[in-house]
Amino acid sequence: MTTAARPVFARSTGTADEGGEASGIRCGSLGLAMQPAPWRFTLAHDRPTNLLIWFTRGQGRVMVNGLRRGVSAHAALYLPAGTLFALDPGPQAQALMVESPAGLTGRLPREPLLLRVRDGLAQAELTGTIDAMTRELAQNRPLMADALEAHIRLIAVWLHRQVAAGALDAPKPDAAQRLARRFARLVVQDFRTPRVMADYAAALDVTPTHLTRVLRRASGRTAADLLTDRKLHEARRLLALPAPPVKDVAAMLGFQSAAYFTRFIRNHTAHSPSALRKRAQTGPAKAT
Repeated sequence: MTTAARPVFARSTGTADEGGEASGIRCGSLGLAMQPAPWRFTLAHDRPTNLLIWFTRGQGRVMVNGLRRGVSAHAALYLPAGTLFALDPGPQAQALMVESPAGLTGRLPREPLLLRVRDGLAQAELTGTIDAMTRELAQNRPLMADALEAHIRLIAVWLHRQVAAGALDAPKPDAAQRLARRFARLVVQDFRTPRVMADYAAALDVTPTHLTRVLRRASGRTAADLLTDRKLHEARRLLALPAPPVKDVAAMLGFQSAAYFTRFIRNHTAHSPSALRKRAQTGPAKAT
C-alpha cells in the first residue's frame, strides 16, 4: 500500500462552523508534526487528548505506560488521554496521526491499543479515513466539525473491529509489567509534586532498586529517567509559552527554587529556561 505525501499537518481553526462547535481535531503526517519540536513526542509524557498513530512505513519503538514495544508498517497505536508514552520513530519511519479531544465520543477505547493490521482492506480503510479528514480540514467547508466527529466515530468502529479480528498485540502481563504500569499511572498523577523516585517506590511498596530494575527491563529507561522526562516535557511545554514566569513554572512543577529548576533545565537541554523561551518565541523549538 502506498501513501501519498501530506504537505501539511492540518488542524481545526477554532471557529464554530454551521451545525456545530469547532472540533479541536487535527491530523496529518507525524514526521511533519515532530519537525518543529521533536521533544514533544520523544520525551515521556501524557496528553489531555486521544491520539492515534498509524505507521505506514519503516520501524521504530514506542513506550506506553512503562512498557517498550517495537512498531513497524501497518501498526496502529491508539493512546487514550492520560496515557504515559514516548515515541522513538526510526529514520525511515513514516506515520499518520489523528488527535481528538477526550470525551468527543464515547465510542473510542478506554485503554491503549497496539494493533498489527495484516488485512489490506483494513489498512486502506484507515488510511482513507485519515485522508478524508485531512481534506475536510484543508477545505474548511460548512459542517466541518460534524464531518470530523463522524470520522472519529468511524475510527472508533475500525479500532473495535481490528480487536475483534485478532489484530491486538497484547502479551499477557506479568508482575513486572503490572508494576511498570502502576508506576506510569502515578507519574501521570503526581509528576507536578516534589516527589522523587524513592517516594514513588514507597507508594508502590517496593524498593527503589527493584523499581529501577523493573522499569529498565520493561521500558529501557529507569524509573528516575521516566519521571525526569515527564517533568522536562511539561517544563518545555510551559516555557514555549510567553507566560507564566520562570519562577512560577518552577513552583508548578514542584521545584524548591527557581535556581534549582534552572540547573535542571540546563543539565537536560544545555540552555537556560529564559533561553528556551526566547527560542520558542522567535523560531522552531528544536530538541537539544
